[in-house]
Amino acid sequence: MIDWLKAFFKTVNAPVFTGAAVIVVSFVLYGAALPENAAQTFDAIHDFITEYLGWFYILAVTFFVGFVLWLLFSRYGSIRLGDVDERPEFSFFAWFAMLFSAGMGIGLLFWGIAEPILHYQNPPRGEGGTLEALDQAMVLTFFHWGLHSWAIYVVMGLSLAYFSFRYRLPMTIRSIFYPQLGDRIYGPIGHTIDILAIFGTIFGLATSLGLGVMQFNTGLNVLFGMPVSVWHQVGLIAAITSIAVLSVVSGLHKGLKWLSIFNLVLALTLMLFLLISGPTLFNIRLLIDSSGHYLQQFLHLSLWTDAVGESEWHKEWTIFYWGWWIAWSPFVGIFIARVSRGRTIREFVGGVLLMPVLFVFAWMAMFGGTALHLEHFTAGGAGIAQAVAEDETLALYMTLQQLPLEFLFSLLATILIATYFITSSDSGTHVVDALVSRGSKRSPTRQRVIWGITEGAVAATLLIVGGEQALRSLQTGSIAAGLPFTVILLFISYNLYRALRREYRVEGVQPPWP
Repeated sequence: MIDWLKAFFKTVNAPVFTGAAVIVVSFVLYGAALPENAAQTFDAIHDFITEYLGWFYILAVTFFVGFVLWLLFSRYGSIRLGDVDERPEFSFFAWFAMLFSAGMGIGLLFWGIAEPILHYQNPPRGEGGTLEALDQAMVLTFFHWGLHSWAIYVVMGLSLAYFSFRYRLPMTIRSIFYPQLGDRIYGPIGHTIDILAIFGTIFGLATSLGLGVMQFNTGLNVLFGMPVSVWHQVGLIAAITSIAVLSVVSGLHKGLKWLSIFNLVLALTLMLFLLISGPTLFNIRLLIDSSGHYLQQFLHLSLWTDAVGESEWHKEWTIFYWGWWIAWSPFVGIFIARVSRGRTIREFVGGVLLMPVLFVFAWMAMFGGTALHLEHFTAGGAGIAQAVAEDETLALYMTLQQLPLEFLFSLLATILIATYFITSSDSGTHVVDALVSRGSKRSPTRQRVIWGITEGAVAATLLIVGGEQALRSLQTGSIAAGLPFTVILLFISYNLYRALRREYRVEGVQPPWP
């Protein structure tokens, strides 16, 4: 046992591992033992942030959008993330599939119908259930899942890829601060930054796995009559985690790459099915119409703080989303950076910002548009809004039940939910392993197995002891970590700009700092 521990700590950064372990265990015990108290505490923190610092999120995320769009068209776009003559490690299709699976694949299945329906029923302004509410519902959904969310990932991922591949620094978030801190990134400040990233990654994955497995359980209940219960959900977590661990062991080029490609192909199949079997013309026109309104309202929505509003809509939706994307950015950013070696900055920004947004808009228009059409234009409604109000996990299946071949495509959707969870767990395991292993890509397999099992164990423990309330309170707590990471992302943007400007002026690849 002692020899095993020595071998383990030989390959990990002991302060980061120990600090992260203490925080993770403490939060799990708190959320599991006192779920109501934890919910009240985290809700109070979240309410304070959204009430008094929501404007800061709004300005910061809007800045990130402007910054990455500027990078896309700037003179720095031709700089390659790696050696000058290096070419991409993965094909474009495989690369896009992996970054999309890690970025928000599972969220589209959960919210692709539920969010437009909720905005349609309860818009931030005006009366719900009207044509005006329907039109604005899709625009608001585009806003929350569009350029702003992916811009956050671009800032984190591009900076990590640049400093790691251009200057051979470890692929950990601390490396981005080398211009200011120098070798101090290997001390307490760097440890704190990486511990925060591990905290956000593990709890983001665990809460998403726990909440998402409820939708998976709902799908199996609709298809095969499996009872919806905590213990069935724990069993599903165990099964998904086991498959994810096998994928982790097989490596990026085998398990994760091919699972991600499978996910993307299956997602495209489902989207094509909705296009053909749903209200085809309505969905196409809604996509074009909502995209135009999104662009028209872009500046207004980007800087909208709801200063004179009387509802909680803005805090519950926009501020919540910005905090969640920022808290999620270390995980997604590190993973995207790992699979992006050899790309130019322009390819990176175009692939991570523009391509996913186009896909997301098409997905939301097909799924959300079909549900909105069924709900608004069916006499007496289709029952989708009522189902969403009672249980958001039913939205997808209620919509598919209104279409041909309902069993087949409900089954495919359920399979896609499971495989998206597997790829999310797999990619998250690689990220946590990199953070605790000083950015190493050659850590022992046993470490990756441990992290993979840990993610599932955290979700299962919270489900068993505290149920959905414990999961949601920990989700709220992890979102609170988005506040310090917003500050970190602003410094990251400055450091990246500073490094690019210096490299462009100085011949040769030399670190842009003393």
